Amino acid sequence: MAKVVPFHQPGAKSSGNGAKASMEANLASAVRTLGLESEGLVRLAKELEGPLAAPFEDAMRRLVAVKGRVIVTGIGKSGHVGQKIAATFASTGTPAFFVHPSEASHGDLGMVTRSDLILALSWSGETVELKPVITYSRRFAVPLIAITSQANSALGEQADVVLLLPRAKEACPHGLAPTTSTTMQLAMGDSLAIALLEARGFTAHDFKIFHPGGSLGANLKYVSDIMHRGKRLPLIKSGESMANALVAMTEKSFGCVGVTDTRGRLIGVITDGDLRRHMGPSLLEATVDDIMTAKPKTIAPSLLASAALELINASSITALFVVEKQKPVGLIHVHDLLRLGVA
Repeated sequence: MAKVVPFHQPGAKSSGNGAKASMEANLASAVRTLGLESEGLVRLAKELEGPLAAPFEDAMRRLVAVKGRVIVTGIGKSGHVGQKIAATFASTGTPAFFVHPSEASHGDLGMVTRSDLILALSWSGETVELKPVITYSRRFAVPLIAITSQANSALGEQADVVLLLPRAKEACPHGLAPTTSTTMQLAMGDSLAIALLEARGFTAHDFKIFHPGGSLGANLKYVSDIMHRGKRLPLIKSGESMANALVAMTEKSFGCVGVTDTRGRLIGVITDGDLRRHMGPSLLEATVDDIMTAKPKTIAPSLLASAALELINASSITALFVVEKQKPVGLIHVHDLLRLGVA
């Protein structure tokens, strides 16, 4: 029977001191990686304040003017970065998608129209697989923006705009694995997407359209989407007895009741806390006007759910009435927001 030899990582040590040394080495490596990538981003920022300023503005002008889609392409690690950049463009109001350069030369070039713009990523600018895309863009006058580190490369010489990334040391100790370079590529893509978002006046309300799901979608819901309304509202008229107010609070189970005047306007709120503060033999004999907190905090139905939760937390309360023209049209409770995943 063959002897089973346990897998052993080269250089692994089993002693306590060895494990501690290994942990220290791992942390030192991580800190060094972050430091080198940070240096790359600092150099990129300085370039944008200098020689990269004009090309960046040219790229932005073309992106704002494009009537079709932004076609992002690249291969290897640049391709992975490109997919993220395309997703960021798409989620912030700029129609975009990623086209793999190898697939492009086998029919996917049909996805690209003359009203589109191509954003190509290649650190060396000599990526062979990009040649069909470059040729196609020149043949049909499709604007081409290059993100590369070599202006005199095949990609750089053919592009309408070259966003030249500064040379920086890779975090990989062998200088082989793309690390600092891909971080700068991604940062450049994000810079374009956010500048474009701001140039187009893309708002949180617009953002909601493309992000209906998950916690982000919950944060972008409006108060009007989730508020209780109609017969669910705990309301009582001014002048009513606290005995009736307690019945209304118990029936609706929100821990509060709103007080309205003869014109239906919200003039006060009674909460569980108000009941505790006024607890005594005479409580039931009092009127709601004696106990209520006048001019309570309220919100508008057009407020984002995330903003409503922030106001609830800042005010140390559990519920807010939603008003329009001083009249209560809804109520939102902290539990509603937490159930949706609003954070």
